[in-house]
This record gives sequence, structure tokens and C-alpha cells, in this order.
Amino acid sequence: MTPTFSPAAAREWRSVRVDDATVNARISRARKRSIKTESKERLLRLALSMIDLTTLEGADTPEKVRSLCRKAVTPLAERPDFPHTAAVCVYPNLVPIAAAALGPNREVKIASVATGFPSGHVPLRLKVAETEAAVKAGADEIDMVIDRGAFLSGDDEKVFSEIAAIKAACGDARLKVILETGELGTLDNVAAASRLAIHAGADFIKTSTGKISPAATFPVVLVMLEAIREHYLETGVMIGMKPAGGIRDAKSAMHHLVLVAETLGAAWMTPEWYRFGASSLANDLLRQLTRREDGYYQSPRRFSVD
Repeated sequence: MTPTFSPAAAREWRSVRVDDATVNARISRARKRSIKTESKERLLRLALSMIDLTTLEGADTPEKVRSLCRKAVTPLAERPDFPHTAAVCVYPNLVPIAAAALGPNREVKIASVATGFPSGHVPLRLKVAETEAAVKAGADEIDMVIDRGAFLSGDDEKVFSEIAAIKAACGDARLKVILETGELGTLDNVAAASRLAIHAGADFIKTSTGKISPAATFPVVLVMLEAIREHYLETGVMIGMKPAGGIRDAKSAMHHLVLVAETLGAAWMTPEWYRFGASSLANDLLRQLTRREDGYYQSPRRFSVD
């Protein structure tokens, strides 16, 4: 059933006020949590399995996408026991290349940015057409950007209706809605946009395109997690979360997972419901995992450059 926009609900979402001091205090506590040695390797492997390996550059080539797919399936050739990543994320025109590289019985998902990424400033009919084409070509997931200009000008109905239309165009593909939080200005806006996206049909909410800074800051992520938690308590429906942009090392990933566990619980500690949009993170996770066995850090040259 297509979601229906409610002006009263939109006013309620806009009325949410975030207590910055409380947010910062919770983040400080989470980042001080001690992770025991026996849990660290499990969490490093889990974080690796949650990554959406991504290439979204104008210079992307078919061979670069094929290389990314090989790394997604086997992040480190000499360690086939390491988990594969959750997905590869590419532009819509490169989805057929990824689909051919990964094969029909793939465990790694194909995600595609659509809807005029990264600005979102194209007509809705083109956003829908691009989404439908990506899904037809083999995309399992669509990462769409919201119209931040419409949101910031108060046109919540336009933002809502576009998300709902893209969700319908996805068919069986899952929809990740990118808020581009670095352009929203305040945590209050992040809270409102999160609720709007969830109610319009998002399967995941995602912080950023990776093209704008700041991106996946801890305060932004916590505010979005709280919106997911509130929705789950009200409806029993789980919504996924994807922080993207600026998460480059294993230590930061561990802190994010602590925040997820403490806010949403164990059910979200899986690639089905939590992703990292952070390709550079993969190599640091691999360095940390191999160090635990080798006793020293390997040269960065040991790991492929995405």
C-alpha cells in the first residue's frame, strides 16, 4: 500500500527537538566502552560483512567495477575464511557490469545510486525511470537522495511523495534513502527528515552521499538510530541504517556498532539491517584482522586499492 502524506504528521516530525547535551553524553559513554579481546575479532569480521564497497566517480570503468566485485566476494585472497562484504554500490549504468561479475546466485548485493545522485535535482519522472532501469539491470538495492532544497524550504509533501514513488518503482529491491545530513544544518532537521523518510517507505535511512562534509558524524547517527527505535516501538517494523562518509578506521566502526547495540539491540547487528558506506574502512579492518594473527601490521600495499 502506498504511504499517504499527512500534514499533521509532518508538523509532528518538525516539532521534534534534539537535546544536544544528551546526545553528546551518550556518544561519549559509548566511545569509552571497552571491547574485550575475544569480542574484538567477531566485531571486526561483522563490520567487514556490513560494508557496501562503493565506487561513484566520473572516471569509473567496467574493469574498476569488476575489480570491486572481486574484492567484495573475497576481501583478502589468501584468507577465504574472511566474510564477503554486504554489497557493491555503483552508478546505474554500471549495474549490468556488476551483475555479470557477481553472477546470478550472488551473495553480495548490488546497490545502485539513482534519482539524480548526488544532487537529486532532476524531475521525478527521470528519477523513477532511472530507478526502474537499475532494478531491471539487476540492482538489489536503490540508494536514493532526497531533494534537500524542498525539505529545507518546508515542502515535506514533495519529499515524501518522491520517496513513495521511488519505493514503488523499486519493486522487490530495497530502498535506502540518503538524507545528506551535512546539508540539513541541525540535528532537529535530521530527526524530522529521518521520520519523514521512514514513513514514506524507506527500508534504510542513510546519512550521506559521501560527497559532502560533514557526513556520518556520531551525533547524526545517534539521532537517526533514535528515529528508527521510535518507529519500531510504535509499529514493530524494523528499518535499516547506513552511515556513509568519513568512517575510515576499525576503531570508529567499533564505536558505531556499540552505539547500534545500545540503541537498537542485537537484532540490528547484521548486514541485513546495518551497513557501512565506507570502502576505505575495509582495508583497515583487514589490517586489524591480520595483525591479530601475524602479530604486526602488514604494509598497506598488501591490500588492494579501491
